[in-house]
Amino acid sequence: MQTLENIPYDELQLGQRVSVERTVLEEDILLFAKLSGDVNPIHLDDAYASTTQFGERIAHGMLTAAFISAAFAKHLPGPGSIYRNQSLRFRAPVKIGDTLTITIEVIDKRDRNHMVTMSTIVTNQRGETIVTGEGSAIVPNEKIVIEAPDLPAIHIG
Repeated sequence: MQTLENIPYDELQLGQRVSVERTVLEEDILLFAKLSGDVNPIHLDDAYASTTQFGERIAHGMLTAAFISAAFAKHLPGPGSIYRNQSLRFRAPVKIGDTLTITIEVIDKRDRNHMVTMSTIVTNQRGETIVTGEGSAIVPNEKIVIEAPDLPAIHIG
């Protein structure tokens, strides 16, 4: 079982960063559509998507944003942090099979409320910038170490 560990507020440093990779699968897009209710044909219909500027289906932008959220929750600052906001600028589409690198970097700390602001950049396997933005979280000052929960198997059918 995987252990998740936060970085307490006092231990975070300006310029501290983490990069996490995630490959976007067909299953991810289908599950996100089911969960969110976003059934835009650009994400789900090959015939329709082939007529668009992208020429093929693309992933939901908010699925990519969810990968940023996961990097906050699991890596930097980690468990116990409270996500407060996120700005996003979508610069390029994400396609099935793309391997994304989510990079987050501490760019500001506010001692009064333990708020940390981080730049967020997502690139693909070709080095293209997919998403840029900034996110903020309130970060606990105590160390938190937890076992990652076992998530249920999900089957699409």
